[in-house]
Amino acid sequence: MTTPIVAIVGRPNVGKSNLFNRIVEQRVSIVEDVPGVTRDRLYADAFWTGHRFILVDTGGFLLKEVDAFTNKVSEQVKVAISEADSIIFLVDGKEGITSYDEEVAKILRETDKPIILGVNKVDNMAEEANIYEFYKLGFGDPIPVSAIHGRNVGDLLDEVVRTLPDVEEVDEEDIDAKVAVVGRPNVGKSTLVNKLIGEERTIVSDIPGTTRDAIDITFLWNDKKIVLVDTAGLRRKSKISDAVERYSTIRTLRAIERCDVAVTLIDAVEGLTDQDKRIAGYAHELGRAAIIVVNKWDLVEKDHTTFKAYERMINEGMPFMTYAPILFLSAFTGQRVHRLSELILKVVDEHKKEIQTAALNSVIREAIRRQPPPSVKNKVLKIYYATQVKTGPPSFLLFVNDPKLIHFSYKRYLENKIREAFGFEGTPISLCLRRRK
Repeated sequence: MTTPIVAIVGRPNVGKSNLFNRIVEQRVSIVEDVPGVTRDRLYADAFWTGHRFILVDTGGFLLKEVDAFTNKVSEQVKVAISEADSIIFLVDGKEGITSYDEEVAKILRETDKPIILGVNKVDNMAEEANIYEFYKLGFGDPIPVSAIHGRNVGDLLDEVVRTLPDVEEVDEEDIDAKVAVVGRPNVGKSTLVNKLIGEERTIVSDIPGTTRDAIDITFLWNDKKIVLVDTAGLRRKSKISDAVERYSTIRTLRAIERCDVAVTLIDAVEGLTDQDKRIAGYAHELGRAAIIVVNKWDLVEKDHTTFKAYERMINEGMPFMTYAPILFLSAFTGQRVHRLSELILKVVDEHKKEIQTAALNSVIREAIRRQPPPSVKNKVLKIYYATQVKTGPPSFLLFVNDPKLIHFSYKRYLENKIREAFGFEGTPISLCLRRRK
């Protein structure tokens, strides 16, 4: 399943960022902010009339020098076109058509992607007469909007979702695991993929950002079919210097969306960074199974405390992912790489594990007996019944007297007891409480 992408393109100063902010920050849509991942101003998850899509803001990508616009806009817009499922072409209703608009329109006419023409800065009915000249651009009926005031933005979104492709489930019955190899640039993702499959199938280079696209590779391990996605490196937004690399970030996040397991690589020499935490956090928030790989382990000077020190650093730095196994290896030398394939299949099994209802309730009852829920304003949480409602990730529904009575620490306690009893190594689990009628 792949989430559609909608890109807002146009020349500078037509209000692309204002429209983006209007859609994702106001009540016209719902934004799913993922903790620890920079999502503002560049891309955000949005919903409109039951349709989910990733909205991309190309505002600010173009060079400030006007004279350089014609030379650079082609690369910018073509990258947006190549990744987007639908495109909002935004123009300025007050200024009218400019040569820069025509430059963008020329590029857009070469694609078969749906183009929705939005005429921004049309603040009232009287100004709607200004939209008619934009028919000359050749994209059908222009939609007058005011991004600042929110005028007609809903009409624009209605047209956008009408053009989005249906999100279809891919037939993956013969695939045992889908794995996204993710991490910052230059941590060794391509080298690791090549070592796993035993041949040169992706570009290997010590230049950060060599891998621009997500490349799916299928290989067999002990008669199990594994699909690997070698993704472009994710780096902090402040470090992203060109449009192509900005869009490779979105491709990487999209790869995590459709995987079963996210293998996050960390550079052993550099240690755990904030960006490592953001990348792993995105997989966690999406409920994907996870493996933390500390690469370039051969380059680290070690003593008898090194291993434990690294493990403690990772667990303390990412306390939300202590369930993820940590593997120390060297993709360059091949040290322990074979263990990664075994670990991938193991955590996938854990990710898809189903627990019998009787066994689950036995564990919950014993946990309550050992440590009863604390009272809240003289009221005590009562858990009547528990059942597993889905896998991938394992999700459990607890029927209670009042869901508001549970404290997050007690919820964490129950989660730990479930893990003690049933494992679930490498996968997040979800506990949801519902009032019993």
